[in-house]
Amino acid sequence: MRIPVTRKENRFTPNFQKVIMRYFDNGPDRTIALVEKIIAMPENEAHQALVQTLREFSRRHRNITKKFQLHFEKVKDFMEKENIPLGDLSTEKKLLIGSFFSMEYSVESAAFFNPSIVESPDQTGLEEGSKRIIGSFRATGEGHISSIVFHTGVINAKGEILFEKAGRFIEEAIIVKRKRYKKSKFCSKLKEMNLPEDVVSSVMDKLDETFIYGELVHAVKETLRVNNTNTEKQKATEEIMWVADSHYELTFSRDTHINERVIFPISFAERKGIEDARFVKFTHMNGKVIYYATYTAFDGFTVLPKLIQTRDFYHFKVKPLHGTGAQNKNLALFPRKINGKYVMLSRVDGINSYIGFSENINIWGEPTLVQAPRYYWEFIQIGNCGSPIETSEGWLVVTHGVGPMRRYCLGASLLDLEDPTLEIGRLKEPLLIPNEKEREGYVPNVVYSCGSIIHNRQLFVPYGMSDTSSGFFSVSVDDLLKRLKKGE
Repeated sequence: MRIPVTRKENRFTPNFQKVIMRYFDNGPDRTIALVEKIIAMPENEAHQALVQTLREFSRRHRNITKKFQLHFEKVKDFMEKENIPLGDLSTEKKLLIGSFFSMEYSVESAAFFNPSIVESPDQTGLEEGSKRIIGSFRATGEGHISSIVFHTGVINAKGEILFEKAGRFIEEAIIVKRKRYKKSKFCSKLKEMNLPEDVVSSVMDKLDETFIYGELVHAVKETLRVNNTNTEKQKATEEIMWVADSHYELTFSRDTHINERVIFPISFAERKGIEDARFVKFTHMNGKVIYYATYTAFDGFTVLPKLIQTRDFYHFKVKPLHGTGAQNKNLALFPRKINGKYVMLSRVDGINSYIGFSENINIWGEPTLVQAPRYYWEFIQIGNCGSPIETSEGWLVVTHGVGPMRRYCLGASLLDLEDPTLEIGRLKEPLLIPNEKEREGYVPNVVYSCGSIIHNRQLFVPYGMSDTSSGFFSVSVDDLLKRLKKGE
């Protein structure tokens, strides 16, 4: 018999109004022709066209002219490479050119799913028995490109989840690439990618033992100049640059609400999406708190596991994860070190659940098998649904299992506190099965979560419904632990 859960009334569905401005690439020939038309416009006509554009779109975006200017600079760089200088243009024509190379992108028009929730770093001003939370969601728009968005709310003493109303605007961050790389670590990642050794050497031999992003760009360009007739080597050389692009920092303006921030794909390795971020509040041995999130970068063909870190949800650092224990999807960090080491769950073979230990949070060696499918509803695969939660009885792990008709269900298991390679309990029956309202969507018959939280002896689980929308349920922690210890 399944343990009773309480589905909450909270529902998140795609919001078409959440749009950001993106650069619109017209292609080389059309770009040149379009720019020439705008340059030829009389100044009064250019003025009127810009005024009308601003009238229609300035209420939909903050600092719209700043974006137009940035997009104009991209066009200017392209034209100069084509030996077509733009000359001395008026500010209005520059902004007008930028507007023609801008477009709106609705970040969550297709789906809003696979959420996680963590305790917010701000717990001030709350009533007794309440906790402020931050929810992260996988938002998917046109072309099935996924990004990370946030919502903040409060779980009150009654167990109600009260989310703040989202604002109209949504903002991307400022991107910073100032990483200093170690050649040995960088080459290890390239080896994992099985890139040709001669191509790797042709680039890396030009660099010192430590190097910065700009130096790598120069080495790659020089190598491409020499190998420009070999398509295979050209692609392999470009892939070296993709790994470097996977290191970056993001900073959001302080005047943005967390509900207005979107982490949109930045690097080539994630150009088709940032998938299933699993956020966790991590407490270091000295008591300092940092929030980590593992996620999957997808370029349309392959996945690259990556790690986000932040202390305040304004400034984020992003790096790839390295090693045999950081392959495939489904990576989830424990919220603290165990016996002096970082610990992470994974599903490196796509079927079973593994656990790994590391002294370096970015490098993971061979993991240990911890869970294999046991019951019919998880025969195809088993994996975690977010970071383990520490309880007095063990590490509580919300799991997912895939069974007949590729139906995803949520389950739960318990790992030993001191030695989490030992599973000491698992539910025989699913914790949550998609009901009639949840089973219809972009990918039918799927419920899935990326991270839960315990508050007032209740486990609160956010979950995606058929890769389309998101809901929440709660279950008594005491009842759940009792069932897990009995193996029922």
